[in-house]
Amino acid sequence: MGILQDDARELAQGFALAKELEGCRVLITGATGLIGSVLVRSLLQMNEYRALGLQLVCPVRDLHKVWRMFPDMPVDAPIEWVECEDIASFEIADYAPLDYVFHLASPTASGFFVAHPVETLTASILSTNHLLESLKGAIGIRAFVYVSSLESYGAVEAGATEHISEERQGYVDPLSPRSSYPMGKRTAECLCAAYAEEYGLPTRIARLTQTFGAGVSADDSRVFAQFAKSVMRDEDIVLHTEGKSAKPYCYVTDCVAALLYIALKGTDGVAYNVANASTYISIRDMAEQLRKKFNEHIAVRLELHPEKGYAPTTQLPLDTHRLESLGWKPRVDLMEMFGRLMRWYAEK
Repeated sequence: MGILQDDARELAQGFALAKELEGCRVLITGATGLIGSVLVRSLLQMNEYRALGLQLVCPVRDLHKVWRMFPDMPVDAPIEWVECEDIASFEIADYAPLDYVFHLASPTASGFFVAHPVETLTASILSTNHLLESLKGAIGIRAFVYVSSLESYGAVEAGATEHISEERQGYVDPLSPRSSYPMGKRTAECLCAAYAEEYGLPTRIARLTQTFGAGVSADDSRVFAQFAKSVMRDEDIVLHTEGKSAKPYCYVTDCVAALLYIALKGTDGVAYNVANASTYISIRDMAEQLRKKFNEHIAVRLELHPEKGYAPTTQLPLDTHRLESLGWKPRVDLMEMFGRLMRWYAEK
């Protein structure tokens, strides 16, 4: 599978805490999404490379999608795929005991948030509450890692040299349909903290910046994917906003490593920013750097489309010291992220 396997192998062979996963049983929701699928691949590679005796359980909506995404998976791989229409009704007790749970299942497309705000909001809240309630009092659970988003910060006013720590929160308009996503993430985070405080459940929160890399769908419409495809097609990069929003990014295997560090070394009831802080950049500047690095024959053009429901303009220079204090360090810089993404597209 080319770069997908290369990425998973690189992470598996270089992950310093692998032995701490020995003999563990791990549940992963969202295993057919970008990050979930790379987490699965990486753990299976780690299991093979280190002989860890891992067992994975992955509830998914569509088994056919699994076979399309993992055509190279050995039939004897230590993973149980469970067809499940809705995580909010998944019988987690049937698969106990569990050591670690990674809850990644979530909508990710801005267009979906706007068109289906009810489903977006309830997907975050109901699935998380169901899993937490099912794990309450469970014996042996070491960590429940909820995968949240930097969108939970909302609009934060930060100074030119200020970095946004996990304690900060900005404004989110609760009456905007587009807010269904950040409001759902905020509420799910609150649930995790509440279950940690009231019931002693070992919940940890991973607050992800925009994450991409090999494995991104060819029809993904997010900015990074559009930019990469424009470069490869020798087409101008077209911005549908003024490109003033700025944030750091993270390569998908760096993100997966961060999730594992949070599970193995994190503190209960605590949130961790997951980002490569050195990649902080505005959308406009990212487009210009990408053009300069990979294809100077194209241009960067502006065609505004406010009706498409893009997130409000924000500047979020995330502080990653809390995560880095666990021992995690990012390995892939921004232009290498794009290089690997374009290699993935070329392989397809």
